[in-house]
Amino acid sequence: MKFRPLHDRVVVKRVEEDTKTKGGIIIPETAQEKPMQGEIIAVGPGARDESGKIVALDVKKGDRVLFGKWSGTEVKIDGTEYLIMKESDIMGIVG
Repeated sequence: MKFRPLHDRVVVKRVEEDTKTKGGIIIPETAQEKPMQGEIIAVGPGARDESGKIVALDVKKGDRVLFGKWSGTEVKIDGTEYLIMKESDIMGIVG
């Protein structure tokens, strides 16, 4: 992927969740919700504070994160769907 996010933005690839319930019921694709968990693919250099100094992000490439249901902007790069969002849209790191 040849894309580098700017400022405090990150590129996230959604992690696919199980299509089967614990009881063995298969959920059809039309009834599935989009996962709210993903893997960080790329991070920007960070946001600038009031003095102009760059503040590094708390997340790094490879982190698994949780984010809000409506967070980010969906984009397609090289045929793969990604989300671009600000670090503040991320609720936390999993694991």
